[in-house]
Amino acid sequence: MAQRNEHVIGRCFGTAVLGPRGQLVVPVEARKELGIDAGNKMLVFGHMNGQGLILVKVETAEELLNVMSSKLDEVARIVQESKLSNEGAQDEGDQD
Repeated sequence: MAQRNEHVIGRCFGTAVLGPRGQLVVPVEARKELGIDAGNKMLVFGHMNGQGLILVKVETAEELLNVMSSKLDEVARIVQESKLSNEGAQDEGDQD
């Protein structure tokens, strides 16, 4: 049987109960494995058509944005080259 990559699917750490003040306690195993400490700020995203939540550490999202923004010039160059090659191909097709 093929082994599934749990990083692709995600990992279930157990359950959490929403308290009367809207607080969740993140299971200790999740906090340890994911390096979540008291005081960490989390971004909260809705998921699965409003039926779930995704929590992401703010510093992790910031790191991702930094990587993405550092690659924007490269992506812009690739897009521009693609447009130019498409225009060249269309011009050749118009000449036939």
